Amino acid sequence: RRAGGGGLDLGAGSAAGSPALSGGQSRRRKQPPRPADFKLQVIIIGSRGVGKTSLMERFTDDTFCEACKSTVGVDFKIKTVELRGKKIRLQIWDTAGQERFNSITSAYYRSAKGIILVYDITKKETFDDLPKWMKMIDKYASEDAELLLVGNKLDCEVDREITRQQGEKFAQQITGMRFCEASAKDNFNVDEIFLKLVDDILKKMPLDVIRNELSNSILSLQPEPEIPPELPPPRPHVRCC
Repeated sequence: RRAGGGGLDLGAGSAAGSPALSGGQSRRRKQPPRPADFKLQVIIIGSRGVGKTSLMERFTDDTFCEACKSTVGVDFKIKTVELRGKKIRLQIWDTAGQERFNSITSAYYRSAKGIILVYDITKKETFDDLPKWMKMIDKYASEDAELLLVGNKLDCEVDREITRQQGEKFAQQITGMRFCEASAKDNFNVDEIFLKLVDDILKKMPLDVIRNELSNSILSLQPEPEIPPELPPPRPHVRCC
């Protein structure tokens, strides 16, 4: 991001002969950007190769990599959006799908206000893995976290193995879970996924809770955490899946 100033030479030599800067007229100062009102953490989970990283990078950077490498452990990106008159700083965590990283990635569930669970519509095994991911959510995530199920790779419709109806049926079994199909490659429904999730989070938060959280460190603009807090104890009640 450029800090302003452009290529203009505003040194003493040029200012002296410039009528625009004479007569005591002051230069207009660039206003600093309005800080974010608060911060929300969203995590993306799902089996290896379903396109979690591609969805994140399409939303944050509007890029797509055909040969994207598998995420090792956890990665994250930042994007600021405006919804409901608020400027929201989104911290999006992209988690590894391999089971050997579960002990690492599980620590990021607790602070997530939203969870995006992704499967590949062309690979039945990634859909069959969804109950396993729901167990991770039930064990580690907050009960208040908003859930969104995404069937990715809609651009590969001819290779589809999981119907839209199957995805909808699975989501309907989970209280409060939304469902959507998308394509990171074609940039179809990607923005809608994240913005709708954030909107659902905001609608669920009472105004008095938002006001309280704005005044403390949870939602203030602190340096992005590199290591998550300690894992919470297992939740006593689980969602039906």
